[in-house]
Amino acid sequence: MPSEKICKTVHQYSKGPVSEGDMKKLLEIAEDYRKVKNYVYARFGGIGSLSKLYPGYTVQNEMTDSGFRENLGLPSVYFYLAVFDALGDIKCRWTKTKTRLRQLINKNECFSAEEKHYLRFLLKVNNAFDAVLNQNPVELTKKVQKQYEKLAGAVETEHLHRYLRRQVRKAQVKLHTDMADGFSISERAYRYADQGIYIAIKEKRKRVFIPLTDNNRYGCQLYIKLYPKEQRLEIKVPVQVAVRRHADYQECVGVALGMYTMLTTDNGHCYGEELGKYQAEYSDWVRMQAKIYSRNKQANPGRKKYHAGKRRMEERLHSYINQELNRFLNLEKPGLIYMVKLPKPQSGGVNKNINYSVSRWQRGYIRKRLEQKCREQSVEIAEVLGKDISRECSKCGAAGKKTDGLFSCGVCGYQDDEKINTARNVKKRGQSGKTIIRTAV
Repeated sequence: MPSEKICKTVHQYSKGPVSEGDMKKLLEIAEDYRKVKNYVYARFGGIGSLSKLYPGYTVQNEMTDSGFRENLGLPSVYFYLAVFDALGDIKCRWTKTKTRLRQLINKNECFSAEEKHYLRFLLKVNNAFDAVLNQNPVELTKKVQKQYEKLAGAVETEHLHRYLRRQVRKAQVKLHTDMADGFSISERAYRYADQGIYIAIKEKRKRVFIPLTDNNRYGCQLYIKLYPKEQRLEIKVPVQVAVRRHADYQECVGVALGMYTMLTTDNGHCYGEELGKYQAEYSDWVRMQAKIYSRNKQANPGRKKYHAGKRRMEERLHSYINQELNRFLNLEKPGLIYMVKLPKPQSGGVNKNINYSVSRWQRGYIRKRLEQKCREQSVEIAEVLGKDISRECSKCGAAGKKTDGLFSCGVCGYQDDEKINTARNVKKRGQSGKTIIRTAV
């Protein structure tokens, strides 16, 4: 049998500054790409176009007949990618809207069980959902129609239809983008050669050549990200990599994430012990640059050096994180990792009362990279309930105290590093079945 594969994004970078003329030609494509997406958002983002979204060929044909591509002079290899990119955004938006509606329906105590069942049926069956929103008769296939009529006969449908339309109006938002800094590109529009890439532009039979820092070559759809102020570009490449399975990866490991030490395991091993130093240097540098910029704001200082310096510091920090995560997997050989479920990000951004260093904590990046590496190495991750987990004694379960990084229990006298105690509680809760999400290998 063929080995299991997962998608991984690799990056390529331009070598040396991209000339102003070449960047201008690429930005023209990015701007037209943005216009096409906004045109699709405006024309097919409403309830009247729900029936056209799946599988999407109707939208493709209507866009072809519209003459919009000819007006822009945009090559078809970019035009249709922009169309289907926008269609994907619209479908994603409708999926989020339906998820929101399901949550509202489940929480609404005024609805009976039959009414909730009927509304969930409408959300599940696309044709029924489309018909209700557009105030048309619900006409389905014979078998599904019979099921619909049975559910509709037990409730007052018009009242529920009005509720559904009202909630959709509240939840659904109009899509629009002002970003014109990148575009997708198919195999027909590029060619690797001469340790670089030739990219098709709007002029017929013309391409611009961009030297690259590596000589790797790919044959798939790419995404070109432009940085005009820095005179560079980045290529994002989705590649399929084989999942590696290790016979000796059998351990169950509980881990605690930290701001100063990246990972602490239940057996007391630490990984990323210099994370705090790297993050302090990064946050101090950003704070200092913000003060300098604020003092010289009237002189309109440029931000080119700032962005370049920030990128270098982030890459240095991320390189250290990935190195330590690899060391963790190689030494611990986990088959299953237990960790605390992270809280959702605050709406409205970072709390200004939080220490600046904490706001720069890379825990989201650490979590994302750990999940990716675990998928590549066929390691399972289970999230556990985290309420009061750092204040609970891992030995007797009583509430204890934390002082200067040390946990102490007044009931049984147990004392240990607070992160080790937390990691042991994580493993204990995971093995007792208090898991929220468990990823499949």
